[in-house]
Amino acid sequence: MGLLFAAGAQAQDVRIGVLNDRSGIYADLSGEGSVVAARMAVEDFDAEAKGINVTITSADHQNKPDVAATLARQWFDQDNVDLIVDVPTSSAALAVAEITREKNKVFINSGAGTTELTGAQCSPNTVHWTYDTWALANGTGGAMVETGADTWFFLTADYAFGHALESDTRALVEGAGGQVLGQVRHPFPGQDFSSFLLQAQSSGAQVIGLANAGGDTVNAIKQAAEFGITQAGQSLAGLLIFITDVHALGLEAAQGLVLTESFYWDLNDGTREWSDRFAERMSGQKPTMVHAGVYSGVLHYLKAIEATGDDSDGAAVVAAMKEMPTSDPLFGEGEIRADGRKLHDMYLFRVKAPGDSEGPWDYYELVSTIPAASAFKPMEGGGCALVE
Repeated sequence: MGLLFAAGAQAQDVRIGVLNDRSGIYADLSGEGSVVAARMAVEDFDAEAKGINVTITSADHQNKPDVAATLARQWFDQDNVDLIVDVPTSSAALAVAEITREKNKVFINSGAGTTELTGAQCSPNTVHWTYDTWALANGTGGAMVETGADTWFFLTADYAFGHALESDTRALVEGAGGQVLGQVRHPFPGQDFSSFLLQAQSSGAQVIGLANAGGDTVNAIKQAAEFGITQAGQSLAGLLIFITDVHALGLEAAQGLVLTESFYWDLNDGTREWSDRFAERMSGQKPTMVHAGVYSGVLHYLKAIEATGDDSDGAAVVAAMKEMPTSDPLFGEGEIRADGRKLHDMYLFRVKAPGDSEGPWDYYELVSTIPAASAFKPMEGGGCALVE
């Protein structure tokens, strides 16, 4: 699908591709909502009035790196796409980052979690916007260990994201004096988690860390409830939970979950106003942090295009993005580091009990704010050649 903002004959043409899961387990947290968020960024930037002619297109990468790579190459080679955004699934994101660098275009990732995007596989053409596995482990894992829950068992999605999330959380738990009693890796995507959950239950670990996301997390939590795992005294740590997951679970099942996000629709007046406009276009659904990241990233990209007047050199555009402070109503003030990591506050939330919710999508209570300076993995020693 496409969205064209026609401008005068002197308009600068910019083509943006929203590449994500539009039919699978990540479709709700990403999918069409990310296309809507990108459109809203173009409209709020008032691109047409500024002489920037923007076309937005979208495609389903099916959470497969080979499909993502093929689509990215086609967009760059045949369709003159300048910027690719979103791309959940870390293996797909790493494949797109490589092709983006080869073609000297721009990639702003909002949907994937791997820290490799700003680590050993960092690129002068990639910005990692919304969250990553280190920030999630630092937030949720740290909060759980601080309560004395220091024995863990991991239920991990068997691909790059799950491995990274388990590794980062394991390092935090063990660094704090905790112990990992075991782990099991499930196929991605998964359906039946019963045998994996029984292994976790028999381990006796205080915490079962769910190093997965989307539909996998929802199904694992539902099946854990059927086995009575939490009633028996073990805790579930959803290491990556989106508001759409909580919506799918319902507050009765999700209440008490501690989670880390970079955005929540009800944080302040700015997030509420934007989220209300988003929900009007999405049949009432509030945005996830992935949707917010797409909006914020596209907005900053357009600011850089306006400032430079040229989108032909992707690395130069990203360099301009790094020179400019980031500012928008969803993430506030921030910056992009030399390794491509976008810095902003992260938030630790607890899911409300049903009786504490005041209406649809009123799901979180704020536990603490993790300042941008300490929310993400330090750049030094991260393995990015752009730094070292």
